[in-house]
Formats: sequence, C-alpha cells, structure tokens
Amino acid sequence: MEVIPLEQGNPGSPLNPNKIEDAILKVHAGDRQAFTTIITAYERKIYTYCYYILRSREEAEDAVQDIFVKVYQQLRRYEQRVSFSAWLYKVAYHHCLDQLRRRKRRSRLLSLYKLQLMTNQQALPEESPVDRIFENLTSEERGLLILRVIEQYSFEEISLITGSSSAAQRKKYERLRKKLIQQKADEGGCAHGKMAESN
Repeated sequence: MEVIPLEQGNPGSPLNPNKIEDAILKVHAGDRQAFTTIITAYERKIYTYCYYILRSREEAEDAVQDIFVKVYQQLRRYEQRVSFSAWLYKVAYHHCLDQLRRRKRRSRLLSLYKLQLMTNQQALPEESPVDRIFENLTSEERGLLILRVIEQYSFEEISLITGSSSAAQRKKYERLRKKLIQQKADEGGCAHGKMAESN
C-alpha cells in the first residue's frame, strides 16, 4: 500500500454514516461480507494514521490488518453515542501505542514524548513537506495533528479516542502549534502554515 498524502476532510466516514451503520447491523446479523464496506471506507485513512505514528510502511500495513480484526471482533462494543469513525480511531490509537511500547520496551505513555525515529527504517523516496513536519514531532504529536487538523475532530472527540481529557488535549495542541510556528520560522517559512495556524 502506498503512503498517501494527508488531505483535509470532514470528520467521520467518507461514506454516508447511515451506510456504515447499516453495514454494522448486517455484520451483527451474521453477514460477514458486509464488513468489507467498513474496510473499504476506512482502510486508507487508518493506514495513513498508523504510518505517521509508527513511521514504518511494514508496521503500518500489519497494524491495519490487526486493527480491522480487532474491530470485527469487538464490533458489538461500539455504541452509537459516538461516531463509528471516532470509535475506530480509538482502536487504532491504542493499537499503535501497544506497538510503540513493544518497539521501545517502555511501559509508560509519557515515554511517547521522548520517542525518536528508528534509525533502521526505510526513508521515503522523496521527502515531502508533510514528512519534514512530522520528522521533528513525537508519535503523540503526529497522532494529535492528524486527528485535529486532517480529520478535524473536536477536542472532545479526541479525548474519547485517546482517553485523555479534552482540556489536556487542547493544551497539548496549543504547545504543538507553537512548536510548528517556531519550526516554520527556523526553516524560513517551509513548514505547513495551515497546520500551525489551525484552531
């Protein structure tokens, strides 16, 4: 699967949410084939999310497969009080955290702040502006940037995904904005201004 460029979009499913809910009901009724509707709708978004957290094509591809297996197994836990996409990202978020903990053999989530890129990972053929931005961010910051700027989730929705309070996520995002603004200044305006200025 190719690394795809980050694109802004509306929060939630690229399909009509009713179609996703209909597919979920069909899966509950025993129609396994209906799950392909969910995979088709979200596979590329979840791959991109995993890639920019894990920074590895192979790990991201494996993660996507594992995440959709978990989603299928845990589908009855999904409740409509939150959007399905937010619930899906929550599963993906926690799976990626597990991957990072195994990779670095660290037990605490705070270690994410100090995570460095693995030195033995393959580089992309050409470094894009997005890659230059993400290179200097922690895994947590990359995840937050995708959820807030790309997927356009509210801080309340992000708090549901990450399990952290919306106030904490807002503070982290403000620190991240300042970091990106400083990065833009240091690079002479090469950083992605829209991301740095997004509220």
